[in-house]
Amino acid sequence: MREELAGRLRQLRDLTGRSLRELARDVHVSSSSLSRYFAGQAVPPWPTVVALCKAAGRDPRPLRELWERVKDGPQTSAAPAAPPVRNDLPHDISAFTGRRAELDVLLSAARSTSVVAIDGMGGVGKSALAVHAAHRLTAGFPGGQLYLDLHGFTPGRKRVEPAEALRVLLAALGLPPGRIPDGVAERAALWRSELATRRAIVLLDNAADADHVRDLLPGAGQSFVVITSRRRMVELDGVRPISLDVLPTEEAAELFVESAGGARPGDVGEVLRRCGNLPLAIRVAAARLRHRPAWTLDTLVERMREGELAVSDVFEMSLRQLDPAQRRMFGLLGLVPGDDVDAYAAAALAGIPLANARSLLEDLVDVHLVQEPAAGRYRMHDLLRQAARADATAADRVPAIARLGDYYLSGMLAVKELVEILIPLPVTVAQPPPALPDLSGFDTAVAWMDAEWVNLVAAFSLAVELRIDATAVGLGQFASISHARRGGTAQLRRWLEISMPAAERLGERRVLASHRYLLGAVLMRVGHLQEAAAELEAARVLMAAEGDLVAEAITLLQLAEIRLYTCETEGAVELLQQAAALRPPSEAVRVRVRAGLGLAMLQLGQLGEAREVVSEVIETARGLDRQTERMCVDVLGRAALGLGDAGTALDFAEQAVALNRLTGNPIFEAASLTDTAVALRHLGRAEEAAVRHAEAVRILERAGEAHRTVRSLLPYAEACLATGDPDEAAQHFRAALEIAAAHGLTYQVPAARAGLARVSRPVPGHSRNS
Repeated sequence: MREELAGRLRQLRDLTGRSLRELARDVHVSSSSLSRYFAGQAVPPWPTVVALCKAAGRDPRPLRELWERVKDGPQTSAAPAAPPVRNDLPHDISAFTGRRAELDVLLSAARSTSVVAIDGMGGVGKSALAVHAAHRLTAGFPGGQLYLDLHGFTPGRKRVEPAEALRVLLAALGLPPGRIPDGVAERAALWRSELATRRAIVLLDNAADADHVRDLLPGAGQSFVVITSRRRMVELDGVRPISLDVLPTEEAAELFVESAGGARPGDVGEVLRRCGNLPLAIRVAAARLRHRPAWTLDTLVERMREGELAVSDVFEMSLRQLDPAQRRMFGLLGLVPGDDVDAYAAAALAGIPLANARSLLEDLVDVHLVQEPAAGRYRMHDLLRQAARADATAADRVPAIARLGDYYLSGMLAVKELVEILIPLPVTVAQPPPALPDLSGFDTAVAWMDAEWVNLVAAFSLAVELRIDATAVGLGQFASISHARRGGTAQLRRWLEISMPAAERLGERRVLASHRYLLGAVLMRVGHLQEAAAELEAARVLMAAEGDLVAEAITLLQLAEIRLYTCETEGAVELLQQAAALRPPSEAVRVRVRAGLGLAMLQLGQLGEAREVVSEVIETARGLDRQTERMCVDVLGRAALGLGDAGTALDFAEQAVALNRLTGNPIFEAASLTDTAVALRHLGRAEEAAVRHAEAVRILERAGEAHRTVRSLLPYAEACLATGDPDEAAQHFRAALEIAAAHGLTYQVPAARAGLARVSRPVPGHSRNS
């Protein structure tokens, strides 16, 4: 009965001819609630049914009896809730007009085929049609609504290659980074497999050609993919094509009148001819009229006649209405390498006060030359971006991007002050931006960094391309702050490697030293210990030449950690003693060196001495920073466990988890969760231990941290073995061995193999613990 009611409600929805969001607004119900009602996942209140009938022009009374039976019938609340699904669709155009035949074909195709490709010239309305149809189809595809701009024809942007597109799409389906393979073929196979289990709609916007999307197509299943491109997809078998031409005159006129806010006396036909009947050009022209109440259509036509009969002249006509400051801002926005900017970035880009930038941005939004998809965020349509880039002078490009880079560097400097990084990062800001957002609080600063991450990536790539060396090096080094939290070590390694020539060209030893240090630290995180040691030693030599005792001591600490990984404990102690002898003028560094000595003593089996060394500085650490305190707490917990005091070890491990959560560092949190799991095992609380361990591995898999995943599995396997569960120990040892072998972590392979060798094979019919 519920499905019958849902079907009747979907009929009402189709009768309204409105998008899900429009309908939600009209009946005062959220889009997500309507989706559940249309899918039969929930029963709407009677007033909502009445409102839907009213919107469709139907009498609600014939539905009352069915609604009563469903409402009073057996409920399924005990069933597990469906997992949350993504809806990434852009906002639907509120005044979508025309394309009735094409829309009907597209909606019908969703019931009979799996892929539709919409092709047509730039500005013809491909994306608008695809997005509008996707919103109409949302209720019928409860498995998710995914959107990805492939940037096949975006001016100034590199297209999204299939490998990256597949990574983004798989992540949108909820797959952690650790489950996403590297190869395109492997990712494509996984994408088809995952999509086959869902009924989802996927919109692949702005594809370059058939090869661009071939690996993104679905296999078996009920999902529906819509592709838009300026090129026809004739090379793709089984794809339903929909080719868009310019709008018919009647529909073009309807679109113009709707967008202009109503008809005015004058010659609509000439306006449409000069717009080439292109929807985007029509909207731009109509916006000029809408925001000029004193104008008539003849006024608009007269302004358009000043140029030639070309679509670009519609943009030029709008540009001629701008004053010099507005026009300069428009041109500069075309140079932006990322998807969007905020007002602070725009002010830096133009080198003007924040208030002026905000005013200019609002002016450009008013005339539809710039979009504001979210409050305070500004972006351009592809065609307008192309016009803006053509309008900007070539001489503006490098200085503008340098100013924009200085804005992002200044913001990251503010973030650095709050995230407790001790290694000096001698980043140079040539021209401080006119203003920065409030980044005084930890949460606010980290949220800004996360929100701007895509733009930081784009600015870094363009700075490398344009050889804006200070920006390239600074953003490359600051990327370590974000990646320390989010994982993605492989990307950070690439950043540091491709910006290394820029660091060398700058000719500053302190800058080059920090760059080599960060690259060495990253190589150590991925388990390439020999390469890591070479970079760290090169960094140490430069730091010593500069007399930077803090940086040199931290580098010796990292080199000692490599020795501990390879069980060269005496060598690690020697390096730590060298670091202590430097007497670095940083109490936090001195305490961290003591914590390093404690770890070395643990590895030597000197448990009491390790506890004593760190106990002397733990109170000092608590007054410094959370990561220094966490390092000391780790040593004390592991020493307590080795001395047989699992309860104290658990207390310290839980303290470390809390400290890492306060600093928002999930990678270190996973290590502390592993320590918690090990202590719980020794206390006989195996079920709780398994939960903590699974949480740790899940964090590391999402971050793609193979090296740390193995370091989490090995101690947990040892704990299982020590507490009498060789079967589970073997499982963890085997997983550690497979990951270490697959990722070339050669130094971790012997420990995993040795662990497996110590686990005897079970005797059939007998318990290992008997």
